Amino acid sequence: MIIRSKAPLRLGLAGGGTDVSPYSDLYGGAILNATINLFAYASIVPRSDGKIIIHSIDKGEKLELNSCEILHLDGNLDLLKGIYNRIVKDFTKQKLSFELTTIVDAPPGSGLGSSSTLVTAVVGAFTEWLKIPLGEYDIAQLAYQIERIDLGYAGGKQDQYAATFGGVNFMEFYDNSKVIVNPLRIRSEVLNELAYNMVLYYTGTSRLSSEIIEKQQKSISQKNNSSVNAMHKTKEIAIRIKEAILKGELNLVGEIMHEGWQYKKQLAEGISNEHIDTIYEAVRKAGALGGKISGAGGGGFMFFYCPENSRFSVIKTLKEFGGEITPFQFTKNGLSSWTI
Repeated sequence: MIIRSKAPLRLGLAGGGTDVSPYSDLYGGAILNATINLFAYASIVPRSDGKIIIHSIDKGEKLELNSCEILHLDGNLDLLKGIYNRIVKDFTKQKLSFELTTIVDAPPGSGLGSSSTLVTAVVGAFTEWLKIPLGEYDIAQLAYQIERIDLGYAGGKQDQYAATFGGVNFMEFYDNSKVIVNPLRIRSEVLNELAYNMVLYYTGTSRLSSEIIEKQQKSISQKNNSSVNAMHKTKEIAIRIKEAILKGELNLVGEIMHEGWQYKKQLAEGISNEHIDTIYEAVRKAGALGGKISGAGGGGFMFFYCPENSRFSVIKTLKEFGGEITPFQFTKNGLSSWTI
């Protein structure tokens, strides 16, 4: 028997950072995101020899451990160990024996929510294997608690919900970790045109998102007026882009995205840098109306809105910077799991 699961990565179209405490607790957050056809995968093969084997294909790391109720967190694949520890604590109440294999279509620190999506996929695989009766909100909240509370990794709340629900969603975040996911009904021709006009570009560099997020949290905690006001504007941008997409006014999406990028750079030091700014200005000259870093910033993926057929001149310009163009489509489905 093999249990498998997959969960989609996401583009953070607008509102990124407003899902992070303490801002979301104090003012309420709003994010617009959309899942794409890049995935995190998890496979579980039950064993009967009292061993736990954890294999991260993309990281090239493999651990073989004796089964126990709590796996020691020592810096080696702690993300995967932390999931197991929570599953045992909350559900099985006894140790398990299995082989877990994972792989993600994007590298860590790329800005597509890869770590949180991986947690969601692994939780989904355990849920399928053990027949744990969890709904979509339950799975997303559990994945969030494992990563942010149990393991203490800094970050927001959007990624786990995007990976679980899938599609284009407008998400609202409140205190006490309350989250409301509003799926958007978008005409297929509008969604296809939006994907056609988007260019996704990997800068070739990753970053430690937790460092940038911690700076944002510090600014909000200290009630830094410029950071708080920029966060308010970032939330407003999410609402405006949502409305533009629902109305099919896609060129307006690009224009608002450009405005939003100016506010995002004010949230914390390190979100942009000279290299990112140079790339952004070059693609604007090549025809892009706007764009942004996906995720916390500092590196990883960028994406740009390119009206009509300007995507081709934008792609030509981006290739001069040595990164990688990543073709993608939007997806409608979120976490899925199955047994073979």
